[in-house]
Amino acid sequence: MDIGATIRAIRKRKNITIAQICDTTGLSQGFMSQVETNKTSPSIATLENIAQALKVPLAYLLLKKEERMQIVRKDERRITTSGAAELKVEHLSSTQNVRMSIVEFPPGAMIGDAPHAHEGQEVHVVIKGTIYAQQGEDGAEFTEGDSFSWNACTPHSVKNTGEDTAIVLISIYTESENGQDVL
Repeated sequence: MDIGATIRAIRKRKNITIAQICDTTGLSQGFMSQVETNKTSPSIATLENIAQALKVPLAYLLLKKEERMQIVRKDERRITTSGAAELKVEHLSSTQNVRMSIVEFPPGAMIGDAPHAHEGQEVHVVIKGTIYAQQGEDGAEFTEGDSFSWNACTPHSVKNTGEDTAIVLISIYTESENGQDVL
C-alpha cells in the first residue's frame, strides 16, 4: 500500500502543511515526513489521528488505488461488440466484481446465438425499446423503465422483439475476476 503518498496528496490538495498536521496530532515533522515517503508504517491509532487531522475517513487511507473511485467519462468508454449480432457494448465503470454496460440491440438481435449461462448475477434496466428475456422456463417482455434480475448460472437470453433499437443497462456481479467479458 502507498498510504504515505495518499496522505501527502490529501494534505497538499487541502493546503495543509506538515507542521499543521503535527500540531494537531502531536507527531514530529520528521516522523510525518517518513510516513509520507513510506519509510515508516504508522500504527492504526496514528493513522486514525492523521485521518482526523486531514478530515477524511480512516478507511479511505487504507484503500488500494484500484479500490478508490474510478471515473469513466462518456467519451472515454471502451466499446466492443458481442455475439453473432455484433451488439454494441459500451463498458461503464466497474469494480473488481461488478461491471456495468450499456448494450444496444438492433431489431431482432439477441445476446448470443442461444441461451447461455455463466458465473454471476445480473440486473437489467430497459432504457429504450422492447425486449424479451428468458431464463430457464421463465420469460417476459419488458419495455422502457422495466427491470429484471437473475442468477446467470441458469441458461438465459435477451432479445429485442421491438421494431426499433433497444438499449439495456446491464450490471453483472461475479465472485471472481474471471467473468470479465461475459457479454
